[in-house]
Amino acid sequence: MMIDQILEFNKSFVTSKAYEQYVTDKYPDKKLAVLSCMDTRLTELLPAALGLKNGDAKIIKNAGGLVISPFDSALRSLVVAIYELGVEEIMVVAHTGCGACHMSYDHFHHEMIARGVTDETLDTIRHCGIDLDQWLEGFKDTPESVRRTVATIKAHPLVPRDVTVRGFIIDSTTGALEEVE
Repeated sequence: MMIDQILEFNKSFVTSKAYEQYVTDKYPDKKLAVLSCMDTRLTELLPAALGLKNGDAKIIKNAGGLVISPFDSALRSLVVAIYELGVEEIMVVAHTGCGACHMSYDHFHHEMIARGVTDETLDTIRHCGIDLDQWLEGFKDTPESVRRTVATIKAHPLVPRDVTVRGFIIDSTTGALEEVE
């Protein structure tokens, strides 16, 4: 199992004190938060392309780098980063070739049924007020998605007007950034 391999590696990591190069505190040195996608291509590319090292920024990742509602976990994390951790600037960074582009509930529905989730369970979730179509919807246009996320953050009643929020698309291969106006 992969988790067991990771646990074995972790013992060695701690024993050899390899963690020492990463020691920092909880406050981002650059007073920056980055909201981006969880895509594996960005794991090391994103901070490298932005020139960030451990401790420089709060990096918040989810499927698509989206804020899907004014009170979702991404916006909650940004609000905490502002008030608790001193963040003054926010970068929303989408990327080329994102899997969340054209993502839809219909696709997930078939996958869920194939993995043993029943339509009855899905109906129960819907009856609890969860709109699965919206919750699992991706986006069709990456620049527009970035604009929408930036606008949602800027307009949020708990985000101070003096916090800078800007949007970008990073090339998933080269790391080149393009600002979205």
